[in-house]
Amino acid sequence: MKIGRIFAILCSVVALAMCSVVMTSCDEQKSYAELLDEENAAVDKFLKTQTVVKTIPADTVFEVGPDAPYYQLDEDGYVYMQVLMTGDEGKAKYNELIFFRYSRINLLTWASGGDQEPTGNDNDLSAAYSFNFSNTELDSSSQYGTGVQMPLNYLQMPCKVNLVVKSKAGSLNDLTSVTPYLYTIRYLSSKI
Repeated sequence: MKIGRIFAILCSVVALAMCSVVMTSCDEQKSYAELLDEENAAVDKFLKTQTVVKTIPADTVFEVGPDAPYYQLDEDGYVYMQVLMTGDEGKAKYNELIFFRYSRINLLTWASGGDQEPTGNDNDLSAAYSFNFSNTELDSSSQYGTGVQMPLNYLQMPCKVNLVVKSKAGSLNDLTSVTPYLYTIRYLSSKI
């Protein structure tokens, strides 16, 4: 097993331990388990409004468009993808620099009926975010969590997806706050 993978696993364990301590000290009324239950309920509420497919098509030919189903990308059900646009330039390669533009909404707020403006860099051309695909040894890649990169295991560049990401596949901030998000993400080979 590579040293980087061991380090990534160790970081995840430490982050989970920190998360439970932070959650206990920040919100004495709710346990970490209760926060996870709230997260699951919010995600389930959203997914009940959608068609969900629990498996990836064997030929990786996905339905595309705003009425396409959400495909479960991992066996734990942390990430679900709806394909809005497929690319035709080939799949991302290991360590390839990928730029992305996104907007996202908090699914906990959505589930409770709260209004919110999407956040992200989708409309801000001066804010270019990037990661090196699948290179979890780099902080610049791992800081967004594993969920954001998952679609590139299946789709060609450039592409666009809606993505439900539970906290365990999100950033460290998402993990510590136990917050799931619905993203709209465009993956690009250049900053624009």
